[in-house]
Amino acid sequence: MITSESLFLSVHVLLSLVGILSGLIVLYGLLNSQPLRGWTALFLSTSILTSLTGFPLPPFGLDPARVVGAISLVLLGLAAIALYSFSLAGLARPIYIASATAALYLNVFVGVAQAFQKVSLLSSLAPTQSEPPFLVAQTIVLAVFVLFGVLAVRRFHPGFQT
Repeated sequence: MITSESLFLSVHVLLSLVGILSGLIVLYGLLNSQPLRGWTALFLSTSILTSLTGFPLPPFGLDPARVVGAISLVLLGLAAIALYSFSLAGLARPIYIASATAALYLNVFVGVAQAFQKVSLLSSLAPTQSEPPFLVAQTIVLAVFVLFGVLAVRRFHPGFQT
């Protein structure tokens, strides 16, 4: 039987996966100085909805997941303002790239954490998520996003008109 809570969780997970996939496509565009307008709108909207739909999920109260969600919303807000209000002019371009890349990183960070919780092979390697396999995986993810973020700031110089 499908409950409203399980349906809501399924929508949240689907939004998250679409946000990650579209975000990776947007990041590819940034690295190749291609403003992928449709993918960017999809990334920003699904990522914002992912964060918003995470707040009403149990367990309730202030926890690390909600802190990550709040930080993500701030980053996505900065990205949207830099893109749609300032058209990436001047400092808005690196602010957009950094905030969008950081928001995507947070989505992937949560995805990796969820994988270590839900995938039995990964869970057996790091049952408390404080073991070396989890830390190595998250460190690699962070390093890759820092590298791609720096490269994107150097490479992305579009004539992006909203």
